[in-house]
Amino acid sequence: RHLWTFSTMNFRVPLFAFTLLYYCMILFFNISLVLLIFLDENLHEPMYIFLSSFCINTIYGTTGFYPKFLSDLLRSSQTISYEGCLLQAFVIYSFVCCDLSILAVMAFDRYLAICRPLHYHSFMTKRRLSQLVCFSWLTPLCIFAINVLLTSRLKLCGINIRRVLCVYHLVWQQHRLQLQIIVYLCHWLFIIWTYIYLIKTCTCVPHLISLMTFLFFLDPVYMIFGSTRLPQSLQNFITIEFLIIPPVMNPLIYGFKLTKIRNRILGLFYFKRTSKLRVSCSPNKNGAK
Repeated sequence: RHLWTFSTMNFRVPLFAFTLLYYCMILFFNISLVLLIFLDENLHEPMYIFLSSFCINTIYGTTGFYPKFLSDLLRSSQTISYEGCLLQAFVIYSFVCCDLSILAVMAFDRYLAICRPLHYHSFMTKRRLSQLVCFSWLTPLCIFAINVLLTSRLKLCGINIRRVLCVYHLVWQQHRLQLQIIVYLCHWLFIIWTYIYLIKTCTCVPHLISLMTFLFFLDPVYMIFGSTRLPQSLQNFITIEFLIIPPVMNPLIYGFKLTKIRNRILGLFYFKRTSKLRVSCSPNKNGAK
């Protein structure tokens, strides 16, 4: 049973409308960017393939939270089954760590392209690209699948959930399942190492902004270990802030900063505008100009 909803019942209708609109914005921006990359052969390059994987992961992660949150706002009783809670926890944690894995392979791709340009095309083949994409997805999915299986064998210690989504960080503490922390600490160190070289060479603004939004709006320490000393409303916001800001900010940043994508988007708007002008300037049926 969710306890957070007791403080939001008076604002249920406006909160539902705003959340639904915001979720539709997330889907629109990310799906549009994925389709743009998929349909344009000029964008079938490693960097854009990783970017489309990044957007697909955003759709995957937000779908694990927003539909359930919206349905809770429409119900008088906010409950979730034990299996549903485990599934939501799996989706959220794997989404966060997939983001980190994709950022790692994107950093590696930019490092090769900028710091080792002569070796880039010989190394970043289609096979290697497929391997990196599979690595960024399969690693967190397998790790957290094992975690969920181990968690499902434990007895429940209560039925009340004080967060807006299901987390099982206490299981990590009690059973010392430190594999996730070790794996993703290595990810962080690798990302920091590659960006040190990138900053020396160029700015790589979109990648740096995405990394900073991940750092500031995720708060990994809180995500893993949590805190019961903070006010309940602040706990709720910190828990879901990484599902609010980055899902909209990232596609906008890449859409405006990456030249090929920006030109493609502007080209689509220019084509629509010129098509309307041609229709409005065409002669009428009587031959008048």
